[in-house]
Amino acid sequence: MENIATANALLLFGAALTVLGIVSSLIARRFGAPLLLIFLVIGMLAGEDGPGGVMFNDYRLTYIIGSLSLAVILFDGGLRTRLVNLRGVLAPATTLSTLGVLITAGIVATAAVLLLDLGWLPALLLGSIVASTDAAAVFFLLQTGGMELKRRIVTVLETESGTNDPMAVILSLLLIQIIEASAGIGALKIVEILALQTVVGTALGLAGGYAMSATLNRLTLPGGLHPLLAIAGAVLIFALTAVLEGSGFLAVYLAGLVLGNRPLRASASIITVNDAATWLCQIAMFLVLGLLVTPSRMIEYALPAVIIALVLMFAARPVAVWLCLSPFGFSAKEKTFVSWVGLRGAVSIFLAAIPVLSGTADADLYFNVAFVVVLISLVAQGWTIKPAARLLGLALPRKASAVHRVELDVPGQFGVEMVGYQVHADAAVMNGAAMPAWAQAAFVVREQTVISAQTAGALRPGDYAYFLAPPDKAVALDQLFSHHAELLAHDDPFFGEFIFDASTTLDDLAKAYGLPIAADQSRASIADLFAAQFEDRPQVGDQIPAGTATLVVKELDGERVKRAGLHLNAVT
Repeated sequence: MENIATANALLLFGAALTVLGIVSSLIARRFGAPLLLIFLVIGMLAGEDGPGGVMFNDYRLTYIIGSLSLAVILFDGGLRTRLVNLRGVLAPATTLSTLGVLITAGIVATAAVLLLDLGWLPALLLGSIVASTDAAAVFFLLQTGGMELKRRIVTVLETESGTNDPMAVILSLLLIQIIEASAGIGALKIVEILALQTVVGTALGLAGGYAMSATLNRLTLPGGLHPLLAIAGAVLIFALTAVLEGSGFLAVYLAGLVLGNRPLRASASIITVNDAATWLCQIAMFLVLGLLVTPSRMIEYALPAVIIALVLMFAARPVAVWLCLSPFGFSAKEKTFVSWVGLRGAVSIFLAAIPVLSGTADADLYFNVAFVVVLISLVAQGWTIKPAARLLGLALPRKASAVHRVELDVPGQFGVEMVGYQVHADAAVMNGAAMPAWAQAAFVVREQTVISAQTAGALRPGDYAYFLAPPDKAVALDQLFSHHAELLAHDDPFFGEFIFDASTTLDDLAKAYGLPIAADQSRASIADLFAAQFEDRPQVGDQIPAGTATLVVKELDGERVKRAGLHLNAVT
């Protein structure tokens, strides 16, 4: 009975920590705190030196939880990446995630040799441990700030984050093998290990992705099992690749990439469930890593670890970014921002636990230094990402507002899915915006009654409207149904006093309304202006100052503005 009571107490403790972590995410969202930092702090408070007083030092369990969590997280990253968005950024992003990791590890290793009196191999291991970035923390902060980055920067950071973790893992595991090999490992053997990791990881990842796609599309499973099969398949690909001495992390990311870019049955439910699983994995991994650390033991390494963190932020990451991105035409501001968005996170702490598990010399040093580096990175960089983006002018002039989109699969085909929105009075669709031709109205829920689209007529505030739309275009409807209260200020017309064809030039507007337009913009059309500002992806409701007035997108033709409104008084 005592063992049963202990097991129940452990379940209670784990569930309580998870609930506390989820609720704390609301605090992080409100105050812009890095979410990873919140979970780590909760784990530390529950640990040996905190009020919880829990002594936890099971590195084997930590490795299992960390591996499983990272597999699901990387699979989700691949699943959400669209190949069409990688055009023009694949080369710089992969250069940054491979050569950039090596450069970062080398510069950090140099600092470690000088500060910690380590040999070059142990120092390179430390550099490899802290060389990869944590994109989950970065994009959580950007999304909660209501700010949207320019597409090129977003895609580079997303692609880098999906591919630099496997590189850091491969490099760290290789260095651990070299350090522990009593007879040493020759250069040919090192090349063989790297080739095996990369080739096996790539082959099984691509093959596994296509096999999962075919399996999910052909099997008729009971409701809810498609998403579970996708997650289980991802873990299977990860584990099989690792057993065959390939990079499981690379394989699972590539499998997600294949799956996310093919027609897929139950795609909406797979993405929804995978999103929940990813959150759960992040919470579990971060809490366990927080429990594992003992703050009192970090004091011995605090000073050199702080210096290494500063070297990483102000030397290693910037040098790697400038060397890797300069050949691809990135501006100084873009390289500066990417340099600063180099948050270290769970992967670094996870990798630092591996030397402890394998009994590598100086294992305690790796873990404590890496933990200090992660904490400093999250605090110093995590709270300054949004100001840095605004200061460098890399945030799109779009006032992002949250919108809840319901996604439902349509059985029997993959061409469309059903999406639904609550209709608000200040939404663009209620104020003259036209629905795109590819969005087919299905039905409306009005006053708890389901009504066909034809019978319902014009939408009303409070309605829930449902449409059939291609999965890759459904997100374009968000801006039509999101809040646009700023466009209703002072009782002005929603899209402004005047509506123009987007082929109208700014010079014509300037002459007609006395607007001070810059000389280099006078020959541009309204459509050209929005395309330049929003990188060819404007949305209904997007706004751009035009002298003392404001232009607002009213209607799109594909991804190009067709009509726009003009507010003569700038929206505040």
